[in-house]
Amino acid sequence: MPKDTSASQSGGMPRDARPTSSGGAHPHGISPGLTLLIAFACGAIAANLYYAQPLIQPIRQALGISPGAAGLVVTLTQVGYGLGLLLVVPLADKVENRRLVLGLVVLATLGLIVSALAPSAAVFLPAALAVGLGSVAVQVLVPYASHMAPEAVRGRVVGNVMSGLMFGIMLARPLASFVTEVLSWHAIFVLSAILMVALGAVLRVKLPPRQPTSNPRYGELLASMARLFVTEPVLRRRALYQSALFGVFSLFWTCVPLLLLSPAYGLGQGQIALFALAGAAGAVSAPIAGRLADRGHGDLGTVLAMLFASLAFVASLAAPAHSALGVGLLVVVAILVDFCTSANLLFGQRALFLLHPELRARINGIFMATFFMAGALASGVGGWAWATGGWPRVAAIGIVVPLLSLAYFASARLRRA
Repeated sequence: MPKDTSASQSGGMPRDARPTSSGGAHPHGISPGLTLLIAFACGAIAANLYYAQPLIQPIRQALGISPGAAGLVVTLTQVGYGLGLLLVVPLADKVENRRLVLGLVVLATLGLIVSALAPSAAVFLPAALAVGLGSVAVQVLVPYASHMAPEAVRGRVVGNVMSGLMFGIMLARPLASFVTEVLSWHAIFVLSAILMVALGAVLRVKLPPRQPTSNPRYGELLASMARLFVTEPVLRRRALYQSALFGVFSLFWTCVPLLLLSPAYGLGQGQIALFALAGAAGAVSAPIAGRLADRGHGDLGTVLAMLFASLAFVASLAAPAHSALGVGLLVVVAILVDFCTSANLLFGQRALFLLHPELRARINGIFMATFFMAGALASGVGGWAWATGGWPRVAAIGIVVPLLSLAYFASARLRRA
């Protein structure tokens, strides 16, 4: 299959070849140590978005939140992150990147401290919003690593960074459950705040500054994002492909705990934490996908990711209830869903980072915001599907959505042929 690239459309490749502060690779490249640091930072910061998910019940009870409003514990963090993707991440094409990252880490740290000490919902919920807003630092760091990397290994570098990010996302839920079981729900926010302080100190020393050469007005930045979505077909396609896969990822992780807690399996919270920990193995796909993308196999990888994500939900229907075999099969399904979602994210970012190098932060912000909103929508649909049709209805949605995305992929290829 031909490569999914827009270099010929946008002139991205010649720009990428120039070692400038806004576009191409850093003249000295990016060291393995710095790549590892950025990967760890992305994972640690992204985890802040997910710590509260398995803790809704104890937080709700402690702060006097009604059952009907309990979802706000997680939703406001997601809202903050979505706003940050659209309104803050574009600043990375204007503001010195290290300073922007450090400012966002400080904001997330303050939000975590207030969350841990909050005496009421009126204090906790705005703090959750701040945590989400500050956590968009990860989406400044990913394009930053891409800018530093030479073209020949850019997919590998971004894949390694994204692997750290995905491990953070997937380990956050079980870690929060374990810490809460041993200490309290307050402790995970305190520990993360301490980690953010230490991480900020290290990043301040280790991150080289990156000052974009352009200095557009903020309003121009936002207006250009809308134009980019309209004029860049690669961006629209990749955003839709990842929306489908991240949607079924969110659907799965919203509903599988309900399935495991149900009489069909009867697991406890500690066992579900172990289940989520096993599913984190899917994060290993990012560096593998990065190497495939560097070799020009991004389109093929996307097709396989869609197919195997759909097949994973087919396999979930065969899991026998009330058995260790059923739980084991669901673990395999979890790993496969996580693997496909993580891999396709990397394929998409690799293709998008070949567009306009000086616009990478805005392109990445549009891309992430699009599929993040799809994930939030899928979580809501998952709750409805579980309540009205149980796991068979959830699995049916998980089977169909990737196949619809694959049909769109095929139609786009036919139009370009």
